[in-house]
Amino acid sequence: MRKTGAAVLLLALTACASGPGGREARTLRPTANPTAVIAAELAFARAAREKGQWTAFREYAADDAVMFVPQPVDAQDWLRKQQDPPQSVAWQPHQVWSSCDGSLSVVKGAWQRPDGSNGYFTTVWRRQRNGSYKWTMDQGDALPQPLAAPEMIGATVADCTPKAAGSVAAPAAAGEIRRDGRAEDGSLSWSVEVAPDGSRRVQVNLLQDGEMKTVLQETAASPAVR
Repeated sequence: MRKTGAAVLLLALTACASGPGGREARTLRPTANPTAVIAAELAFARAAREKGQWTAFREYAADDAVMFVPQPVDAQDWLRKQQDPPQSVAWQPHQVWSSCDGSLSVVKGAWQRPDGSNGYFTTVWRRQRNGSYKWTMDQGDALPQPLAAPEMIGATVADCTPKAAGSVAAPAAAGEIRRDGRAEDGSLSWSVEVAPDGSRRVQVNLLQDGEMKTVLQETAASPAVR
C-alpha cells in the first residue's frame, strides 16, 4: 500500500512539473520538481544497498557537503576514510519540502540499521548545473520507536514571489557551531546549530502566505549517522 501511494504521488508530481508541452516547459524559468528530489533519495538508498553505504554517500554528496559525527565535518573528507559496513543502513523518504525555484529541497525520512535500531534523517538536496541533485547536508538521530510510514510521500512547495527575501541567519550562540543555507530564490532556508556536546537543533523555513514560516524543527541528542 505504501509503495503504491508513493508511486501515484510521483506520477502526479511528474505530470505537474513537465506540463503538456515538454519542449516548451524546458524554456521556462527553473521551478520546483519534488519528483526529481524523491527519485534522487530513492536512488541514493538503492546505491547504498548495491554499492556500499559510504560509497553511496560519497557518490551523492556535493563537494561542499557537511555531515555531523557529532560535530560538523567536511563530508567528502570524512567519507574517504570510511570502509563500507557489511550491510548498509536502509532508509525511506517520508516528506519533501522544496523551494519555488527547485534549487534547494529538504527531505525527512526513516532509517533502519541491521542491528534493529531505528531513527530518522534530514537531508538537504541542492540542484546541480546539469539538473541532477546532490546532498549538501545530512543529519539524523536514533528513535525509541520507528517513524510511522505515510501512505504517500508528502511534498510541499514554497510560494513563488518575484522577490522572496528569505530569512536572515541569526548568529550562533556562544560555544555553538552553525551551518546554514538557502535556496537561490530565498524561498527555503535551513540551519543546524551544534552545541559543544554534539547535540543539534535543526530548522527549515519555507515561504508561505508571504512570509517565511518554520515547517520543520528537530533536536538531535546523539551522534547517530543515518
